[in-house]
Order: sequence, then C-alpha cells, then structure tokens
Amino acid sequence: MSDPAPIDKTAIRHAATVIVLRDRQTEPRVLMGQRGAKAAFMPNKFVFPGGAVDAGDAHVPLAGTINDSCLANLTEKTDADRSHALGVAAIRELWEETGLILGSKGKWNIDPTEDWKAYAKTGHVPDASALQFVFRAVTPPGRPRRFDARFFMIDADALTGDIDDFSGASDELSHLQWIALKDVREFDLPFITEVVLAEISGRSADAAPPESVPMFLNTEEESLFLRLRGYAQDG
Repeated sequence: MSDPAPIDKTAIRHAATVIVLRDRQTEPRVLMGQRGAKAAFMPNKFVFPGGAVDAGDAHVPLAGTINDSCLANLTEKTDADRSHALGVAAIRELWEETGLILGSKGKWNIDPTEDWKAYAKTGHVPDASALQFVFRAVTPPGRPRRFDARFFMIDADALTGDIDDFSGASDELSHLQWIALKDVREFDLPFITEVVLAEISGRSADAAPPESVPMFLNTEEESLFLRLRGYAQDG
C-alpha cells in the first residue's frame, strides 16, 4: 500500500464562529479570548470562540434549527446546505472554548460522541434557533490555515447558566472576558475581526437577524466584498 497523500493544510475548511453580546441596550459587551502564542493560526490574537466544522457535526441532533431568514443567506454562494453542521459546530466550539451552554433541556436521541459527552451530561440538547448569521469570510491565500468562516451572533440571554463562569472552558483560549464594544479595538485583533466588529457595532441593539449579510471573499485572483441577500438561487 502506498503512503497516504499529505494533508493540504492550506485547503479551505468550513468553520463557525460565535459572537456573544450582552447588555445590548445599555453598554454592549462581547465575549473574546486570546489564542496561544504557539497557535498556527492567529497566534496571540484576541478572537471570538469558533473553529472548524467536524465530520460528525452533521449528525448531532438539534433541539431547534437556524431560522429561515438566516438559512436563506447561509445557503447562498455554496455548493451544499451546511446550515445544520455549521450550527452544531458553533455550539460545540462555544462549549469547548468557554464552557457556556447554548441549548435546550432534553435527552439525546443518539449516543453522544466523545466531543459531546460532557455537554450531554448537563441535560441539554444543542439548540441553534438563537443563532443569527451576520458575516462570512474566506481566509486569504498564503495563510497557514484557510477557512470559509460563518460568523453567528447571539444574545447572552440565550445561554444557560452563569455567563461569567468559564471554569468548564478548554485551554484553547486564555483571558476569556466580556469586552465593551467601545474598548475592543484596544486589543490585539485580527484584521477580519475588526471588520466584523465594525459590522455588528452598528446593529448591536437590533434583535432581528440581518436581511443582508456581508461576505469577504478572498481567492488567488482577487479579494471581493459581497453581500448575501437571501434571494432564491436558480436551480
């Protein structure tokens, strides 16, 4: 048997990121943490919780699905409907990196995989109905990792438990904290995070999902700033 082909680390992976806002009507704050100095992707940067979609995410049950308005934008400019897997990945990454639960009380109808056992023991089933799709960005060529990342926003009120308790978080992000939107640019942020923050700052007090979603598309040929409007696609 020949040796397996090496993994192409520059291949674009689908990913989900979660922007959690609290105190939206008074002094909006956003949840962020710092990536490690040895991280291959964005070392030392302050980022939102998030990460790549896993193969098993498409099979994890959801107590509630992504709303129709966001679904229309999620299924634009893509070769397949990945909304379920993206919603699951967003909830999983939020849980792993912060210890916070986005879900509904209930029992699983399948045996949870290793990644989900601790979550399932809390008595919750992941629920994506509170997720609002607000931004999409494809990492530029030449980076050590490339992602087609969908950014979801939720209100902290949608979370279960103490939103200041990060004791269940993994060590992937350090210095987890709620940062006032007016102060967040004082931190060391990736360029795309600054772009996303500019987008959500203007709608931090708006509870409705956006009808039009920005997309920052980077290819070998060009960089484009598009808008996904949720129009029906031709078959």
